[in-house]
Amino acid sequence: MRRYLLVIDSFKGCLTSPVAEAVVAKTISCYDPCAEVVSIPVSDGGEGMLDAFLEVMGGDRLALRVRDPLGSPITASYGVTREGVALIESAQAVGLHLVPPDRRNPLVASSYGVGEMITDAYRRGCRRFIVGLGGTATCDGGVDMLRALADALGVEWEELGEALSDCHFVLASDVTNPLCGPHGAARVFAPQKGATPAMVSEIEGRMRELAAEAADHLGYDRSREPGAGAAGGLGYAFMQFLGAECRSGIDLLLEYLHFDDLICSADCVITGEGSADEQTLMGKLPYGIMRRARSAGVPTWLVAGRIGAKDKLLAAGFDRVACINPSGTPPEVAMRPEVARANLSRTILSLLSGE
Repeated sequence: MRRYLLVIDSFKGCLTSPVAEAVVAKTISCYDPCAEVVSIPVSDGGEGMLDAFLEVMGGDRLALRVRDPLGSPITASYGVTREGVALIESAQAVGLHLVPPDRRNPLVASSYGVGEMITDAYRRGCRRFIVGLGGTATCDGGVDMLRALADALGVEWEELGEALSDCHFVLASDVTNPLCGPHGAARVFAPQKGATPAMVSEIEGRMRELAAEAADHLGYDRSREPGAGAAGGLGYAFMQFLGAECRSGIDLLLEYLHFDDLICSADCVITGEGSADEQTLMGKLPYGIMRRARSAGVPTWLVAGRIGAKDKLLAAGFDRVACINPSGTPPEVAMRPEVARANLSRTILSLLSGE
C-alpha cells in the first residue's frame, strides 16, 4: 500500500490549500483505492495561514470589526490557540484581495487593521503572537499598525516596545527581503500592489526616512534584516519596535506538525502552488517541503498553475514537476475554480500513471 503525503499551498485566486488537497486525494483514491492519503492544509504566512495553524494547533476563531486597507470597516478573524497564542493573519484585515484592482494604491493603503487585531488579542490576555505577513495590500512600513497599537495603549510609537515588553512576536513569512534598496519592499513588492514607478520612488523615500528616524531614536536599525521588507515593511515595524523574530512560515508550521515524523512513513510527497519558478527556490513553501522530504529520502512531486525554470526546479531536487494547465490556456479560463480542479485532477492522474 502506497502512502501519499499532500502538502499543497493555495493556488491563489482559484483553489485554497484544503480544496486543492481534496481534489488530489480524490484522484489518488480513484486511481488506487488501496492507497493511503494524508492531507495537511498549509500556508507560509499568507492567505490561509489562520486556518492552517488553527488546524494544527487547535483553538478558537474570533471575529472582529477592523479597518480594511482603505479604512472601511470589515469583519476579520484571528485565532487563539489552547495555549493562548494569538494567530494573526495580516491578510484577514489588510489583504490585497480586499481591494478592487482599480482602487489599489500602496501610497494610501493602511496596516491599521492589523494593529486592531493585535490589540483585541492583547486585551483578551494573549502575550504570544504568531503573525502571518503574506498577501497584504500595504506598503506603509507598518506605520499604521504601530499607530493602532499606540492609540489603543495611549503611548508613543517609541514606547511600544516597553509597553508590550511582556509580549513575544514571531513573524511567519516566506519573504527575506530587507526594508529598503533594490530588493526592498518598495521596489520589489509595491508594483504588485498597484504602484507606478513614481509611487515606488516615493514609497522608497518614506521607508528610508522611517528607518533613519527609528534608528536615531532607538539606537539600533533592523531595516536590513531578512524579512524587514515583508508585507510592505510590516515585518520591519514588528522587528524594530516590538522585538519580533522572523521565521519561515512553512518551517514554523512544519515544526508544530512534527512533519519529520510524518514524512518517514510516506512513499511520495505532493506539493504545489499557483506559480512555480526560480522564486520557489528562494524559500517558498514547496521548496521547504521538498528539502525535508529529500533529506528523508522521499520523492517530491510539484504541481503548479504556471511553471517557469523547470530545469532548475528539477535540479534543485523536485522529482517530478508538472504544470496543470494545457499550453495556451487563457489565464482567465485557467483561474476558474472548476477548470483548475479538473486540470489538477488530470495532472495528478498523469503523474500517477507515469505519463
